Amino acid sequence: MLPSSQAQSKLRHYNAMKYLTPESESWDKVWANGLTPWEAGTTDIQPPLRWLVESGEVPFPKEGKALVPGCGRGFDTIYLASALGWKTVLGYDVSTTAVAAANDFLKTKGVPPSVAASVTFDAVDFFKLDLSDEEKFDLIYDYTFYVAIPPSMRPAWGSQMQSLVKPGGYLITLMFPHVPEPYKLGPPFWSSFENYVEVLGGSNRSGGANGWEIVYNKIPPLEIQSEVHKGKDRMVVWRRV
Repeated sequence: MLPSSQAQSKLRHYNAMKYLTPESESWDKVWANGLTPWEAGTTDIQPPLRWLVESGEVPFPKEGKALVPGCGRGFDTIYLASALGWKTVLGYDVSTTAVAAANDFLKTKGVPPSVAASVTFDAVDFFKLDLSDEEKFDLIYDYTFYVAIPPSMRPAWGSQMQSLVKPGGYLITLMFPHVPEPYKLGPPFWSSFENYVEVLGGSNRSGGANGWEIVYNKIPPLEIQSEVHKGKDRMVVWRRV
């Protein structure tokens, strides 16, 4: 018998699948019904993001423009605005219910005014973004967005990342669940390093993807991973070339 938390997560997964269709609007039905199993019960960012940013191992610029697609409640968007000190950090989600939840979190959880002023949440379809060179991003962070969308949409995800990250900009991918073999259930769907390489442009024969340089590639220590994530996280930072 599954422990209650696992059983509840499995039930939320099956209920979520009743609402999800290829149409982006279906995500609002999932959020409106409180069926977000990819959140794994968290009320904060995943520790590997903090571990990465605060380690200083990647020389993120002092100023820039960042995006968190599929931002959900906005934990990551707010953290990046605070930790990086950037003045433009955007959280996009196709669900207006999710955006409302993110704005509520921003207003009610004691976020410093200077940080809140840097954050904007909006209902935007990532796959429809078409930006000029000046509007593109210095950093995009993906945690659950990649594994929330059907795997058939991953090539489009990769094309958009290639288009939206400026040359010299960064794509942070917290791969979860990072597993050795694909499985059919989701979201969250399976992920693997090789699949990211494939959709980001294919192998460059040096361990990365065409058009990208890997500047960080680590399995976070088990002791900092949340219980649901133990043994299933991998953090990779790609620099656009």
